[in-house]
Amino acid sequence: MLSKVLPVLLAILLILQSRVEGPQTESNDEDSAHDVVYGPLPQLLENKLLSEKAQSTKTETRRRVGKLPQASRILNTILNNYDHKLRPGIGEKATVVTVEISVNSLGPLSIQDMEYTIDIIFSQTWYDERLCYNDTFESLVMSGNVVSQLWIPDTFFRNSKRTQEHEITMPNQMVRIYKDGKVLYTIRMTIDAGCSLHMLRFPMDSHSCPLSFSSFSYPENEMTYKWENFKLEINEKNSWKLFQFYFTGVSNKTEIISTPAGDFMVMTIFFNVSRQFGYVAFQNYVPSSMTTMLSWVSFWIKTESAPARTSVGVTSVVTMTTLGTFSRKNFPRVSYITALDFYIAICFVFCFCALLEFAVLNFLIYNQTKAHASPKLRHPCIDSRAHTRARARARACTRQHQEAFVCQIVTTEGSDGEDRPSCSAQQSPSPGSPEGPRRLYSKLAICEWCKRFKKYFCMVPDCEGSTWQQGRLCIHVYRLDNYSRVVFPVTFFIFNVLYWLVCLNL
Repeated sequence: MLSKVLPVLLAILLILQSRVEGPQTESNDEDSAHDVVYGPLPQLLENKLLSEKAQSTKTETRRRVGKLPQASRILNTILNNYDHKLRPGIGEKATVVTVEISVNSLGPLSIQDMEYTIDIIFSQTWYDERLCYNDTFESLVMSGNVVSQLWIPDTFFRNSKRTQEHEITMPNQMVRIYKDGKVLYTIRMTIDAGCSLHMLRFPMDSHSCPLSFSSFSYPENEMTYKWENFKLEINEKNSWKLFQFYFTGVSNKTEIISTPAGDFMVMTIFFNVSRQFGYVAFQNYVPSSMTTMLSWVSFWIKTESAPARTSVGVTSVVTMTTLGTFSRKNFPRVSYITALDFYIAICFVFCFCALLEFAVLNFLIYNQTKAHASPKLRHPCIDSRAHTRARARARACTRQHQEAFVCQIVTTEGSDGEDRPSCSAQQSPSPGSPEGPRRLYSKLAICEWCKRFKKYFCMVPDCEGSTWQQGRLCIHVYRLDNYSRVVFPVTFFIFNVLYWLVCLNL
């Protein structure tokens, strides 16, 4: 009986279980079809999602950080036992520092202060075995904050007056450490350096402005400098503030300087510049030449117009004085004469001679007019016998009193109407007279000089037509302006030719 009841009960249980699981499966299918979940998620599924999210965040963080921990580990390792107070290879060999300079801007060049300004990027390279590392990084780049933890060469610029290190927005310096121990240190600075200018050929001058640097503490046996094929980069695209100069090139020099602290290696760069001639030509040469030519206008003005000729001459002299002062306004106080000073001085001499020419002409014309207005005083009418007696008395007086006479040659008109030279003897003061012996000797010297002058030259119209003046060079007083119209321009032209030939080929 029991064996029959048990199978029936099992069949009923199976039927009931199938009915209950059927709608639930159908509802699960519908939920999965519509992607809708009712009620809270199961705890297992929530933990799984959280672990996947944490793993993805960790992977993304690793991607962002990259090799930063590895680089930090390398840097900490090499700087752990590093002593920045000692140079590399101390006690074994000298430290070799390779230098490279990049010029950002050059100028301005101050003539009065004899200095120039230069903006450079100064790079130094050396090897430090203590900074070697073995890793995949080829080099490590660090900012200027780490510079204080490394040994840096104590390079200074010997001819600098002022030096500025740029610190905006951060200190403009960088350190790059290579895996083989090579160190590159770069810094940007602006230097005001001295430049000794030789102004003898001014304004056709050329200068070489040096920039010298060396170690301040380490002598030659401890630290040396070298150029790597003298590599000097010049950024010509930047606006250089040379103004009156133009850049012609660079050169370098290496020397050893002995000091009480030892022998130091000094590296020097020379920036070669030449002056642009156009500015000085328009400011000095052209006005000086035009003022000199303007002074010649007086040669075409009538002699009777004394105020006009005097005004032109005085104005030219004053103008040349002003130009000479203006040319020295922004100029160093050198003790020698420059080429420009010499040119202005010669122009001043030409202007002064033009003014002096009118003074000489006016003086000679005045004397001629005075001589013709009082002929009795200058040309006494004496016959031959009176003239002979006068000369005999003069010789007798000389023998008796042993006194000196000054002879003045004047023209006298004889009985035949021919001009003859006559000597009007004037007794000079005796040595015991108030005028003294100096006055006597001076008159004798002047008379002797006049005789020698009249031996070769003749002033017309005094000597015109006289027989005793034959064979002498006749200078016509009234034609002095005509002579000056030719002599002054020709002389000034010859001077300019010689001046520019010497200055440009010196």
